[in-house]
Amino acid sequence: MTSFAVVGAGWRAEMFWRIADGLPGLRCVGAVVRSPRELPVPAFTSLSACVAEAAPDFVVTAVPWPATPSVIVEAVERGLPVLAETPPAPDAAGLRALWAAVGDSGLVQVAEQYLLMPSHAARAAAVRAGLIGTPTQVQVSSTHQYHAVSLIRGLLGAGRGPVRVRATRSTAPLVDPLTRDGWTEDPDPRPATTTIATLDFGDGRSGVYDFTDNQWHNHLRFRRLLVRGSHGELRDDELIRLSQPRTLIRSALVRRQTGYDLDLDGFDTDTITLDGEVLYRNPYPGRRWSDEEIAIATLLDATAAWVRGSAPAPYPLSDGAQDHLVALAIEEAADTDRTVTTAVEAWG
Repeated sequence: MTSFAVVGAGWRAEMFWRIADGLPGLRCVGAVVRSPRELPVPAFTSLSACVAEAAPDFVVTAVPWPATPSVIVEAVERGLPVLAETPPAPDAAGLRALWAAVGDSGLVQVAEQYLLMPSHAARAAAVRAGLIGTPTQVQVSSTHQYHAVSLIRGLLGAGRGPVRVRATRSTAPLVDPLTRDGWTEDPDPRPATTTIATLDFGDGRSGVYDFTDNQWHNHLRFRRLLVRGSHGELRDDELIRLSQPRTLIRSALVRRQTGYDLDLDGFDTDTITLDGEVLYRNPYPGRRWSDEEIAIATLLDATAAWVRGSAPAPYPLSDGAQDHLVALAIEEAADTDRTVTTAVEAWG
């Protein structure tokens, strides 16, 4: 049994201990909170007390951005592996200071789950299989900042080198019918800002970032993902490619979702296939989990396996830091209306 403790008690922390409850071989042994309270797991007011009594194998941080670096450093000083929520530090100076403090320890992973979501995992599998040739451009319009950068870098196979960023913002009226709290019951358009950026990774590889305020929850904006390659293109759940001379093939990624109509097996994701080949299979059948929950469960299991020494690091601090560095460059380029080029950092 591998155990972990969560630092924090907000909605994100709650998701970690709730999902862990459905994972055999993994257990949340406590939460570190600022003040005592009733929780589904034991509560501790300090990491030292938690370590002394519960002896977790690793720590998950789920605290506000400014607090994350100090929690990471304290855990590493105690020799504990860490899975840090995104981003690992608020700004570029904080990322550099954090790396200087703990980078060489090899004990820090970042809880970047987007590439582990079933749809994205299936798309990534199709790209890795070479179905569209060499990926050259990724366009993401669905999520913000470091999450979008992670998708772009991951699908491109881009490393941690310099990135040249251009960005612009515009504001236009948009109805915002849904937030994390549910339906707003507000039919009136409100000003919503859209940020569009181009990312040049060099060697013919590029990304396009397109995000509108609250796009995670606002279903009046389609989520879009495009991967362009040397021999074809993947657009959302559709793929076109040149399979042989004078032969273009158009295929669809098909999700088998149980629980519809007369399917009495219960609502669940089963597989995602392309032309009869399974690109993704849900590792947690019967849990009835959302894609986000499946991704977090996959990340927790991968982290536990890494802590046990039986699997590679799931998402090292170097990658999480690079994602946020590029995200910060997007914001800076949009703020200043100037091209921003990131440097090769110590984690590069």
